Amino acid sequence: MANIVITGASSGIGFETVLDLTANKDNHVIALARSADKLRRLHQIATDLNFDGGKLYPAQFDIIYDNYENSLIPFIQSKFDKVDILINNAGVLINKPFLETSTEEFVSSLQSNFLGHVNMIKNIVPLMKEGGHIVNIGSMGGVQGTLKFPGLSAYTASKGALAILTEVLAEELKDKNIKVNCLALGSSQTEMFEEAFPNAQAGTLAFEMGRYVAEFSQNGSKFYNGKILPVANTTP
Repeated sequence: MANIVITGASSGIGFETVLDLTANKDNHVIALARSADKLRRLHQIATDLNFDGGKLYPAQFDIIYDNYENSLIPFIQSKFDKVDILINNAGVLINKPFLETSTEEFVSSLQSNFLGHVNMIKNIVPLMKEGGHIVNIGSMGGVQGTLKFPGLSAYTASKGALAILTEVLAEELKDKNIKVNCLALGSSQTEMFEEAFPNAQAGTLAFEMGRYVAEFSQNGSKFYNGKILPVANTTP
């Protein structure tokens, strides 16, 4: 059994990851997102699909602006005695030429794709025990030496920061035996991908990538720690 917290659960890969995780009757999942309507849809679909599935607890929460100490942490503690897995999946994409991207848009991207995850990790690690696993959902664009695309400077830079944070945290949390890894995802057929590449066909469907993320979050820490792992079969 695993107690799992996942952000960005209302659409795309996060949505599909939750469905796969809750298919295991032994998993208990807290699914966080900003949209209450989308969370209700997630809960309904998970209920319809998984009659004997794991327990799902959707919660509307903004990882940047909402209150952790008085809201999220008490909610988690009311459901779990500890957190085994944290999946940092929430994020936004800004698709604009660099010279047209405002400082405010760079700040927004860093908040959603990096600083919000910093907030989550700081607050969730005290609830984790030995053997815990933090999975940061990065991007192939955020890996040094990979192909980069015009218009994605804010998104790519923020994902690069998340990848490097992964390596540092893996060292810092070794004494707690908490593993930290980053999945640098390639193309997957989601709304975000279609926004970035309107005329392209992704090499992987969202539910396939969600299944991979779910599997890795539960078993990847047996084999990896502090790794930035490319997960892509096409470019982009």
